[in-house]
Amino acid sequence: MKNLIFVIIAILYVLPVKAQKNNLAPSKPVTENYFGTKIIDEYRNLEDLQNAGTINWMQSQTNYTNSILNQIPKKNYYVEKRLEFDRRQGYSISDFEITDNDKYFYLKKNGDEKIARLYYKEGFLGQEVFLYDPAMYKENNGSHSFVINYISPSSDGSKIAVSMSEKGKELSEIIILDVKTKYVHPEIITNSAPATFDGIKWIDDNSGFIYVEFSTTDPTSQNFYKNTRTVFYKIGTDPNKSVDVFSAKNNPDLHITEDQFPIILDFSADDQYYIGMLVDFQSYRKTFIIRKQDLLSGKKNWRLFSNSDDKAKSLTFQKDKIFFISGYNTSLNKLCKTSIINPDFKNGEVLIPEKKDEIIKSYTITKDGIYYTTTKNGVEAKLYLYKNGQNHSIELPYPSGDINLRGKGENHSDIWITCSGWANDEQRFKYDLKTNSFKPENLTPITKYPEFQDIIVNEIIVKSRDGQEIPVSLLYNKNIKKDGKNMTLISSYGSYGISNNPYFSPTYLLWVQQGGVVAIAHVRGGGEKGEEWRLGGYKETKPNTWRDLIDCTEYLIKEKYTSQEKVAIWGSSAGGITVGRAMTERPDLFKVVIAEVGVMNPLRDEITPNGQPKEFGTVNDPKEFKSLLEMDAYQHIKKGEKYPATFITGGINDQRVIVWEPVKYAAKLMFNDASSNPQLLKIDFEGGHGNNVAVDQRYTNIDDIFTFAFWQLGHPDYRPKEQIKN
Repeated sequence: MKNLIFVIIAILYVLPVKAQKNNLAPSKPVTENYFGTKIIDEYRNLEDLQNAGTINWMQSQTNYTNSILNQIPKKNYYVEKRLEFDRRQGYSISDFEITDNDKYFYLKKNGDEKIARLYYKEGFLGQEVFLYDPAMYKENNGSHSFVINYISPSSDGSKIAVSMSEKGKELSEIIILDVKTKYVHPEIITNSAPATFDGIKWIDDNSGFIYVEFSTTDPTSQNFYKNTRTVFYKIGTDPNKSVDVFSAKNNPDLHITEDQFPIILDFSADDQYYIGMLVDFQSYRKTFIIRKQDLLSGKKNWRLFSNSDDKAKSLTFQKDKIFFISGYNTSLNKLCKTSIINPDFKNGEVLIPEKKDEIIKSYTITKDGIYYTTTKNGVEAKLYLYKNGQNHSIELPYPSGDINLRGKGENHSDIWITCSGWANDEQRFKYDLKTNSFKPENLTPITKYPEFQDIIVNEIIVKSRDGQEIPVSLLYNKNIKKDGKNMTLISSYGSYGISNNPYFSPTYLLWVQQGGVVAIAHVRGGGEKGEEWRLGGYKETKPNTWRDLIDCTEYLIKEKYTSQEKVAIWGSSAGGITVGRAMTERPDLFKVVIAEVGVMNPLRDEITPNGQPKEFGTVNDPKEFKSLLEMDAYQHIKKGEKYPATFITGGINDQRVIVWEPVKYAAKLMFNDASSNPQLLKIDFEGGHGNNVAVDQRYTNIDDIFTFAFWQLGHPDYRPKEQIKN
């Protein structure tokens, strides 16, 4: 009888998968030849997002996925807990800005609200004043769902630019408010995305601002991210007649390419110059300089300031000097300065030399000296003050994994830090140099989470197959047993030199609270250990990224934190390369793979609106083509292979990773997979790249991931209803 019951349960377990595989996507293969290598793209037809059949298949798969997940009893647990935490906290603050005259502007969301609204107050202790609700914007449009995704007050706090986005789109609509009267100017800027592209910068007299403008407002166009320009907009004028001040068209002598983003860096009223930078996917970029009055009077006399091989970044003016972080002849950074008139970035005066095992991460200049932060392995932060030629270590209020540093400029002593860690909520402090003390200045209530009190953080090092030391952050209950039975969620990214710094994550903590282990693998391609770490997972070295993840997984299994049947790996965006290739290279190693809005088909990125990031390479170069092919998870799916249970998501309005990348990957996986594991696809038809949406929508997307992973890892509370009956 026991055997009969087991068979019935097993049949019920695989029935949904069988039903799914009867609804395979249509395939119209295209064959192409790259430098003598024949590439077959079986689902090229799914790239046509205007085709009704493609949309219908995406919708049917999404409906199917929802029907499966809705059978699981604890579905919505994550959503309910996050909303409970929001109510417990009372309200949350984000995107706060402090003006020179001490006005605080910020977004505030009460615990029972879905979207944040705009407020301000005079000083930290001032009375809170409501300014704007995004629900007021185009309120006659019943289908709108705008959220505020960026704010920029003028330096005197008299006006504020407010950027809003709808349904996960990055392209924003910007309005201007007069703070005192709350008057909304009738002019609307519609061709910018300041939350993504370097913000909005008010000029010194606050009569207007500088921002990045797109050449087209069609986010599906292949030219969307090409030939952008920095423009000046004067308040009260027609936004369509903004003045081009820095672009390939306006400045042909600068040889700006169509895929570089010309931007103007942050500046203060004391600065005499603007710095223009050509942004691409490199760590160090070419910059130019121009006097402020020249640019605003229509002159185009930009002059070269630094080259990418100078390896200078984080440039800050102070009188006739320029301060910068240097990566020249070092991977751990130095803080230097040089002359503005005759700059020599390679031989600048070294103020703070490189530190052993610490990377200089950020700095800010104040009246009292230069405060700067460092990080070790991306997870251990420290704070220092450079004053009168001496370095002074400042003891933090508590050990922190990450520090955000903020000041008001070289004429002020004001300095704030925000400390955060994996298991402690971020707190904001104002530092008093005279007393060497920190005063809490939290904008949100300090909330207690007793359910997380037994969670500990353990920062470990894992040796990779080639001897590199990979930092891994572990979160688990202090009472766990290393018996190989712990459901383990391994998160990994590894691109663009971006570090996965510690932050308070209820997502991770709720996984642990339900009996699991979380591991954050700081694989090569990220920036946790400096520029060399990034270049260790870049183009032809990209395989190190997913093989580091594989090595970390094998280590956790060897040390009996978990086992192959209890491992889920999770990657989003460029992290799709990491988890997708780990899965296709070692399908036996993982039980669950989660690819959230992931880059799954980088061979085809160049024809998308986002284009092919130079971080990965181009198919037009034979060497880089081979690198792209190697990192393309879609092209590495094999017929008849048994793959892990996989949950794949995409956003219909995603401009960074076009939705057909995860769709094609899901279609090919479903056709070729020989296992009985579910391969589920869910498309968010109201969202984009996971941002610019209401909190309940974000929570729901993560809830789906949790539900799927816990179900497949065998959590008893996540068994589908049919299994419970048996």
